[in-house]
Amino acid sequence: MTTSTTNLERERLLKLAEEYRQKGYEVFFHPNPEDLPDFLNNYRPDMVVHRGEENVVIEVKSRSSLNSSSNQDLRNLAQAVEKHPGWRFELVMTNPEDIMYSLKAEGSLQEHEIESQLQVAKQLTTQHPESAILYSWSLVEATLRLIAQKEELSLQRFDPLYLVKQLAIEGVISKSEYQLLMNALLLRNSIAHGFKTTQLTQNSVSELIELTEELLRTLHTGDEAG
Repeated sequence: MTTSTTNLERERLLKLAEEYRQKGYEVFFHPNPEDLPDFLNNYRPDMVVHRGEENVVIEVKSRSSLNSSSNQDLRNLAQAVEKHPGWRFELVMTNPEDIMYSLKAEGSLQEHEIESQLQVAKQLTTQHPESAILYSWSLVEATLRLIAQKEELSLQRFDPLYLVKQLAIEGVISKSEYQLLMNALLLRNSIAHGFKTTQLTQNSVSELIELTEELLRTLHTGDEAG
């Protein structure tokens, strides 16, 4: 059986397929096991594209479809793909701005899920920093919501710009953390909306992942956070 996909994920997948076709790639949606190399026999990726010696395994996810089970599947798939020359794994986040936030705190990723999914983000950093920053941003955003909840902040909304600014105003995050988050948000928005950026480096992704880990630790420091 194929994994179920949301309409947002399907739309993003179709758009990606068209982008890859225009670049000369051969595109396969939900390829059958017999169309995949042996090392992918246990997986049903959303899409595989080929051009010459280059092969890309693509998974499209939205915030709502990420959970600890799908996270483990993604990690296993990324590890299987990265072991083989000529193959790379690409995780694409739909990052819809408007689902928001029917997402209340209880629907958000929790600490252990964020910690686990950060490992996937780390694996993506070297080969595909664009996917890594989109993925990492979703994790830092979930972390910021948990911190706002812990600090009992009264937030009018949960869009990322407002969230980061309010946490800075309240002194929950430092000026340097605020600046790093704003820089990462600009990069994330450029990539999420299909713009090229020369500013993205492995280091900028690693800094965001490290900050997320630091912020997670503040959840355990009682009243010391801030």
